[in-house]
Amino acid sequence: MIRVLVCDDHQIVRQGIKQILADASDLALAGEAASGPEAVARVREGGIDVVLLDIAMPQRDGLDVLRQLKSEYPKLPVLMLSTYPDRQYAVRSLKLGAAGYLNKSADSEQMTEAIRRVAAGRRFITPHVAEQLASAVGTGREDDVPLHERLSHREYQVFRLLAEGRSVGEIAEQLVLAANTVSTYRARVLEKTGVRNDVELALYAVRQEIV
Repeated sequence: MIRVLVCDDHQIVRQGIKQILADASDLALAGEAASGPEAVARVREGGIDVVLLDIAMPQRDGLDVLRQLKSEYPKLPVLMLSTYPDRQYAVRSLKLGAAGYLNKSADSEQMTEAIRRVAAGRRFITPHVAEQLASAVGTGREDDVPLHERLSHREYQVFRLLAEGRSVGEIAEQLVLAANTVSTYRARVLEKTGVRNDVELALYAVRQEIV
């Protein structure tokens, strides 16, 4: 039996996933988590074979949680879930150690296949994500890498939130950082993406289909 921890802040999503697990004879619900800290705490309790982890988690986002889990439990397979377009987070998730990436638009058969595959120690990557990964690898030359792909994990978080119109104060609260720390990240993001202000940054994000 594959024991699955379901981490998503929306109860209706968790209910849907629980039903998918209940319909599969070899899958079982090991627990639920509705926030980033709760997900980490539940994993530490043990008894989990696979973690289904939403990227848009409150208090700590899924990528932060993923980094911590892979640091503490490197062999525990984590399957990332997201409503965002694959190009935004699939490659980043895999680089951080995720065993797979699945969009929430996937059907139940694809989800159960993904869970079984990562539980068996393999990767789960859809053809579209594989294409994104190949594009990210490219020729290996720095000049071929999009500017926003050169951002660190934290810089990318700040970049995305700025592009969505969030203020420095709002970002600081969401990421649990000091406002001056967020301002420092903002300055790095502007420099690395080659834009002068938040408006140009938002336009860049739209052109890159990030928002």
